[in-house]
Amino acid sequence: MSIRFRLLLSFSSVVLLSVVLFVAAAYLLSVAVTGDFRSIGSFYRIHYSLHPLSGEEENIFLELKYLAKHDPGQLRDPELLESYDMTLKMVQASLVVRENERIVYVTPTLNQKNLPKLLPPYELGNFGIRGTMNLENRFFSYSKFDFAFADSPNDLGSIYVLRERSPFAELVRTLLPILIAVFVAVLLLTGLLLYRYVTRKIVKPLDELRKSAEFIKEGNLSYQLNPQSGDEVGQLVMSFEEMRLKLDESIRLQLRYEENRKGLLSNISHDLRTPITTIKGYAEGIRDGVTDTEEKLRRYVNAIHTRATDMELLVDELLYFSKLDMNKEPYSFEKLDLRAFLHATLDEMGIELEQQGVELVWDHGDGKPLTVLADREKLRRVVVNLTDNGMKFMKEEPKILTIGMLKRDELAIVTIKDNGIGIDASTLPHIFERFYRGEASRSPNTPGSGLGLAIAKGIMEGHGGLIRAESSPGRGTVVVLEFPLILEDEARSTEP
Repeated sequence: MSIRFRLLLSFSSVVLLSVVLFVAAAYLLSVAVTGDFRSIGSFYRIHYSLHPLSGEEENIFLELKYLAKHDPGQLRDPELLESYDMTLKMVQASLVVRENERIVYVTPTLNQKNLPKLLPPYELGNFGIRGTMNLENRFFSYSKFDFAFADSPNDLGSIYVLRERSPFAELVRTLLPILIAVFVAVLLLTGLLLYRYVTRKIVKPLDELRKSAEFIKEGNLSYQLNPQSGDEVGQLVMSFEEMRLKLDESIRLQLRYEENRKGLLSNISHDLRTPITTIKGYAEGIRDGVTDTEEKLRRYVNAIHTRATDMELLVDELLYFSKLDMNKEPYSFEKLDLRAFLHATLDEMGIELEQQGVELVWDHGDGKPLTVLADREKLRRVVVNLTDNGMKFMKEEPKILTIGMLKRDELAIVTIKDNGIGIDASTLPHIFERFYRGEASRSPNTPGSGLGLAIAKGIMEGHGGLIRAESSPGRGTVVVLEFPLILEDEARSTEP
């Protein structure tokens, strides 16, 4: 059974139960008021129509009725009628006696000019001797008896014993059917509106969730959910949408990792094939006796050692990059002055720079302190990789390597600029990808493992920083490193 049908059944049950209870209450009220339990229709006859007078008033009415039947002439006697009226006044009732269209006697408080027109018409059969009526703005219950005078059968008379009642009872009698109809209509309308509201706010979002789940089951993660409210159902839809987005991101990441894995295997196979082939060739030469002199044997052995060292370096670089890529390489952060650190690191490379004929130029900018949180060893690897990379591509004299340092807002900016051959615009976006050397043929003549810049990028991301390059052919390359600075208050708080 669907939720929609259950809600419809629930609202229908509530409406039906409310109507039944209301009808039952009306019936019980009818029984309580009328004393007639045989029909619900008795509810529409108010108590005053059945019992308009009290017992004492009823006794006086019966006496007057007896006179009307046996000696109607006495009902023309004002003194007799006044005595009856006085008795009725004591029980808060009134008396009216009518002969044809003339009022013979009326209680003074009821004396009105249009009273004959307001009284019920003659009914000699006396079928309706009890009832209610309105005298202008006053509401009365009455008992009446119509008769003919014995001395003049054409003269018709009427006796009315009246008791004033509240007009609310008549209003209830008149409006009760309308009130019942309005109550049922309001109840049905309320149920319908609640059903539509709950359907729109609960069933429809749940149906959207079902559709999204079916799409996900089929492998389609593009079906987007839009929460329409902030209630529990809206929060459920929002959580489901966040789950879908994360699942989609996870699958995309998995696919990217799979592509990377395939590319990595391809690159490793390519980069290892050349040194292995070389080692195999030299080893076969030694086995076949090509190295018939000591000098030739030494050259073959040195070549094998060089290629094996290259392979070892490639495997180490690959292992290190894999740890960075999977966030399994631990960092040991400490407060570090970038200026002093760069000077110390490049001083260690002084001999290599001198051998390569590279002139080192420093640009200290504004000279402001550049204090950052960094892993000293990993950051040293970044600087060494970038410096080595710059030296590889400086072919013409003079070879100049410029190190720049400056503070910009809350960032420490380090630039490493060479005056080498530069990088083509189509190649520049890919230089931080692993194994990328900017050569379609991946020529082995290009030095390095092809992982140096990718490792530098991974280390910078681990520091919460950024690395980028700016270059153009023939005008050199600038690599920019951006680090979040430690502000003075933070620097003091980190001091032991």
